[in-house]
Amino acid sequence: MKILYVTTISDTVNAFLIPHIKFLIDQGHEVGVACNIVQEVDYELTRMAYRIHPIPFQRNPLKKDNILAYKEIKRVIFDEGYEWVHVHTPVASFLTRFACRNRKDLKVLYTAHGFHFFKGAPAKNWIIYYLLEKIAARWTDTLITMNDEDYDSAKKFKFKNKNSVYKVRGIGLDLNKFLPQRVETKNGLREEYHYHRDDFILIYVGELSYRKHQDLLIEAIGRVKGEIPNIKLLLVGDGELAAHYKELVVKLELEKTVEFLGYRKDIPHLIRLSDVAISTSRQEGLPVNVMEAMSTGLPLIVTDCRGNRDLVRHGSNGFVVGVDDTEACADAIKQLYHSKELRSQFAKESRRKIQEYSIDHVIQDMKKIYLNM
Repeated sequence: MKILYVTTISDTVNAFLIPHIKFLIDQGHEVGVACNIVQEVDYELTRMAYRIHPIPFQRNPLKKDNILAYKEIKRVIFDEGYEWVHVHTPVASFLTRFACRNRKDLKVLYTAHGFHFFKGAPAKNWIIYYLLEKIAARWTDTLITMNDEDYDSAKKFKFKNKNSVYKVRGIGLDLNKFLPQRVETKNGLREEYHYHRDDFILIYVGELSYRKHQDLLIEAIGRVKGEIPNIKLLLVGDGELAAHYKELVVKLELEKTVEFLGYRKDIPHLIRLSDVAISTSRQEGLPVNVMEAMSTGLPLIVTDCRGNRDLVRHGSNGFVVGVDDTEACADAIKQLYHSKELRSQFAKESRRKIQEYSIDHVIQDMKKIYLNM
């Protein structure tokens, strides 16, 4: 079988899809990849893949380059004779499915990492993205979702075939990469990174953006700083709101409490030296940062949005607070600070629950879907 994986940008392939592509190649398929090469394609993929096709997809659907991208992806699919096309990310998935719409000899799969329409989303998201997905469903053989809300929404669309919607447990996590936290290792890492053993360290891994909503967490830290003088917040990631969030930290006089670490390659170490993982997002698909923290065995505080609530059960492996509830977030931080027993209970449950999200389990889920195509 000749299969083409399509994403808007190469970063998505590098970060999430290499194990999936490797599985298909190991099964004897020829797999090509089409994307806008923003980040250099991982060497392992260039070595394995049938071909890498540069396509000028743009994340902004209104960019003129997407017209050229549509023509180019259509040419690649037809000229190279691909039999299956597996699309990811909104812009690339819509343009590619549009290009494939009249091909009866071609199977089209779409993995939705998180619809842009969701409970609480702006009205324009529902007007634009819901309509586009509803239209594109008619050109789709199989749609794969990653959370309960998206799964329920997708089942309302009309697809080429009945029973075409599936839910898988994310993109799969390498549990060997994010090892369980041990006291000795934690203390050793704190010494290496110049933190004190008695620091109460929170970590949030994610781009500094409106979607990730770090201001809620920064304001919550401002509320608890007087009660927890040894608290530290590590914000890992870059983003368009970095300057704004730094100004907020200065305004709240938290310069010695909140650290902006930028883009990092040592995230597993940073998680293992922390006490609590946080996600205050407004919107998620199935958040990898939360899964990584669960694999390490950290208790969690997350906002009540799609994806977060699929992974964290309130009072079981963490606390789930309102998307804009600064007070509830602050109270959750204080509860975990004052109860080592509660932190231990949540951590143990996180480790138990994350096992079902391993890359091995997800690959088996995908294998069953492929067999039903």
